[in-house]
Amino acid sequence: MTPSFREILETLNQHEVEYIVVGGVAAVIHGAPTTTFDLDTLVRLEKTNAERLIRALSNLEARFREHHKPIYPTVEHILAGGHLLLITRAGPLDILGFIGENQCYEDLVDTSTELQMSVGSLRVLDLDELIAEKKRMGRSRDHAAVELLEAVRRHRSSQG
Repeated sequence: MTPSFREILETLNQHEVEYIVVGGVAAVIHGAPTTTFDLDTLVRLEKTNAERLIRALSNLEARFREHHKPIYPTVEHILAGGHLLLITRAGPLDILGFIGENQCYEDLVDTSTELQMSVGSLRVLDLDELIAEKKRMGRSRDHAAVELLEAVRRHRSSQG
C-alpha cells in the first residue's frame, strides 16, 4: 500500500487539529530529495485538540500498528504525551507528544513555518530546526537526511 499523506493531512486539517509536520515529510516539503514511509506529527497536548485528533483518527480508521488485535487510540493516549505509532487506511502515522530534548508543540510552534498547500494550511518544522533535530537524533538515516537538508539550505542561500 502506498501511503496517502495527503488524505491524512486533509483529515487532520478538516478536524482543526493543531500539529507540526516533522521528520521525513517535513524534509520532503522543504525540498530534500528523500523518501519516507510514515508521517510524523508533533501535536499540541491539550484536551480539546486531543478530542479533535481522536475524531480525525477515527475517520482514518487509525489503530496501533504494533499489536496483533486492533487497539484504537484514545484521548488519554494522546494526552500521555508519548509516541503513538499508528496505521491508518491511508498509511502509517506517528503522533508525537515531544521530539528531541523533550520539546513539545508549544516549544516549537514559533520555529515552524505555516505553508499554504493543496491539503490546506500546514505547519512544518522550519529547516534550521529540522536540521538541528536530525543531528540530535544521531541515527545513520538522520545523518544522511542532515546532508540532504544542509544541501537544500545551501541552495536556498545561493538563490538569495
